[in-house]
Amino acid sequence: MTIAYAVTGQGPDLLLVHAGVADSRMWARQVAELKADHRVITLDLRGYGETTLEPGAKYSDAGDLLALLEELGARDVIAVGASYGGYVVQQVASRRPELFSRLVLICAPTDNVQPDDEVRAVWAEENALLEAGDVDGATELTVRRWIGPEADDEARELLRVMQKRAYDVQLAAGDVDNEEWPVEPEKISAPVRLITGAHDFAFFTDSADYLAERLPAAERIDLPWAGHLPTLERPSEALSLIR
Repeated sequence: MTIAYAVTGQGPDLLLVHAGVADSRMWARQVAELKADHRVITLDLRGYGETTLEPGAKYSDAGDLLALLEELGARDVIAVGASYGGYVVQQVASRRPELFSRLVLICAPTDNVQPDDEVRAVWAEENALLEAGDVDGATELTVRRWIGPEADDEARELLRVMQKRAYDVQLAAGDVDNEEWPVEPEKISAPVRLITGAHDFAFFTDSADYLAERLPAAERIDLPWAGHLPTLERPSEALSLIR
């Protein structure tokens, strides 16, 4: 298997896919509880955590995820995806809906929804900092803008470490080709819980609203206290939302 992953516990298959500013360490507090009654699968996508990224690589995060589930013989999977991880889950569930029994998408983007001006401005600031070689500045931007007001110092430091690791790996790899599969909400047959945060960017709320109108079985939850990473901001409360 190309990507680093971990499997712990016994019971129904539960897949946790990390955000694009993090890696599998973001789920540590939830895994400690969920492994008591689930087979919990976590992974680091390419360029994150313990998974390397080769210069000029051609790959597919969705293809990697599907290959992992097939290698593990996973079925009736409960899949939880945060942010970009939720987008990857949507890609796989659109192509192989029969693999999944339930999805939880937390502050996830989707196809056919345009980013709002505020998130575009943050991305532009991030790119400018990275082009200037200021990785520390870009990392601090992530900590300021991508986690909500309820996060404690431990959560902010973990985000700082995870984002810095991702920058180090991805910048060393340079340009790569990550094939994305189309998201087709109408084909996703499993029930889907769509979670957003009131302190997050409008892009992710708009994405959840778009999906809610098109998924065959959707439940919509907006958290008044949450930013973009509620599982880091209030781990115990987020755990109950996953369950």
